[in-house]
This record gives sequence, structure tokens and C-alpha cells, in this order.
Amino acid sequence: MRTRRRRRPVRAALASLLGLLLTLLTCTARANDSPPPAPGVPPPSVPAIAHTWPVGSHPLVLRGWEPPATVYGRGHRGVDLATPAGAEVRAVAAGRVSFAGRVAGRGVVAVELTGTDLRTTYEPVSTTVKKGDEVAAGGVVGTVEVTGSHCATSCVHWGLLRGEVYLDPLGLLPPWLLNRGPSRLLPVCGAPL
Repeated sequence: MRTRRRRRPVRAALASLLGLLLTLLTCTARANDSPPPAPGVPPPSVPAIAHTWPVGSHPLVLRGWEPPATVYGRGHRGVDLATPAGAEVRAVAAGRVSFAGRVAGRGVVAVELTGTDLRTTYEPVSTTVKKGDEVAAGGVVGTVEVTGSHCATSCVHWGLLRGEVYLDPLGLLPPWLLNRGPSRLLPVCGAPL
């Protein structure tokens, strides 16, 4: 009888382990259900409507946008911009604040851009706005939080969404904001002027 009693807990543990394994396999299969983007198909277009960078005049991009192959796949759904803690974070274009609060311990601001179906997100941010506020292009929405960044140094994660689909936020920047300035012709050494 003692042998049978000892086997029951072992069988129960094995049954639980098998159930956990099946659950993990099912979740993995579901995460891979979405087909990857078709090769050669360009991502949806983004209008270049930004009037300013979210931080600074031309911050260093620490990590760029890396779209996931599937809805729940690995990727980087935005860009990380180097900036010191306490720096002002600005709305890149005019819009209405659709969220200002904390998510997973980080301050987040989301702004629905006027005249579009797009919204930008900024984190980690100590917010100075609240849901429903109208913001102008370049209007301050908060300051960079000291903690909460996923970067090795202080940064702001800037995201862009159309519905639930993440897009490259750098697409909002017109060429004159993306580049460091206009081209300049310099004199050639030894050439007559």
C-alpha cells in the first residue's frame, strides 16, 4: 500500500508538468500563427508631419525601429533617443493627449495626432499633461524620468501607432529634420575663387 501512495503524488506532478508543457507549446504555436510580412512589400506610409524631435534638436538614435515578424514576435516597436534625465519631452506634432499615466511602473504619454489616424507614445516620462489636453507641435508633455528606461543610458522611447500596428516614428520627420542641416558648398583648396 505504501508503494501506491507514493506513486500518486508522482503521477500528479507528472500530469501537472505535462499540462504546463502543452500550454507552453500551444502559446508558442499561437504566437507564430500570424504570417510574416510579405517580402518586398513596403511598410505602410507615414506622413512627414513632425515639426520637431521629441527631445533635443537632433538626438542620437540609440536603437532604431525593428518591426516584429509576427504580432507577438520579437522586435523594437519604436526608437530610443539619447537624452539626459530631466530633459523636456515635446509632442512632435499637434494633437490630443489620449493617455497620460503609468504603465508597468513607467510614465507614458500618448498623443493622437490631429487630422490623422496616428498616435505617438513617449516613455519614461513624468507627465505635465492629462488625458484630453490639446497640445501644439513642440508643446511640452513631460520630462524624462530618472529611472524606468530600458536603455543603458538615459533615453526616451518614442513610438508610433496606427490602430494597434506599430510604425517607424522616424517616418514622421521631414528630411530637413532628419538631416543635420542643408548642404553647404565649401571652397576647394587651391581653386580660383
